[in-house]
Amino acid sequence: MNKLPQITLAFWVMKICATTLGETAGDLLSMTLNVGYALSSLILIGLFFASLVGQLRSERYHPALYWTVILTTSTAGTTMSDFMDRSLGLGYASGSALLVSLLLLVLAAWRMSEKSLAADHINSRRVELFYWGAILVSNTLGTALGDYLADDSGLGFAGGALLIGGLIAAVALAYRFTRVSHVALFWLAFVLTRPFGATVGDLLTKSHAQGGLELGTIGASAVLGALLIVLVAQAARNQRRELLVGEAG
Repeated sequence: MNKLPQITLAFWVMKICATTLGETAGDLLSMTLNVGYALSSLILIGLFFASLVGQLRSERYHPALYWTVILTTSTAGTTMSDFMDRSLGLGYASGSALLVSLLLLVLAAWRMSEKSLAADHINSRRVELFYWGAILVSNTLGTALGDYLADDSGLGFAGGALLIGGLIAAVALAYRFTRVSHVALFWLAFVLTRPFGATVGDLLTKSHAQGGLELGTIGASAVLGALLIVLVAQAARNQRRELLVGEAG
């Protein structure tokens, strides 16, 4: 019942691409199209649940389906975070702290229930629900944290991206050269790639006056969407090749 991709460099590239697209697509719906944070969140949560049902019903790993769920957690997380931090007035720091607490609660419940937080194999429906719950919360947290770094910390979009990129590099080095738990490092990297995507997304879409590249939410989403489609198609080809080799063997 293994329904997850292998954790390789390609996985992390696709994760960053999907979460960056989630940031730009979420902003496209809520701000560019002026749907608003609350209604956008309801729409995108609905898409998340629809894609999750398909993922739960599948019996093996389907690259297109898996990355669709990742993308919907990211887009929904973007608008939910913005609704909490802006519409409800929590602010980026308080919103981030609240979501960190919620993520720790989800991971603690998972650990107490299953005695492990290993995310390299899904062997029951309950583990799968914990897995996607943690991903949804972590992607929501990533938006709040990315916005905090870009707007409130004084680092700006590029500075925030460089800081998070440096932390991700440190996690990669720890994975390669230390004995720190690989499970802990996986989840740390998973959380960090979301604010990295958020800050990169803002860097792509915001105006030059705001320190961005001014591609706009439509342009940035189109480029990122095309890139993600190419990466998912390549992952699907690799999976078919592996299945053919396995059958031939």
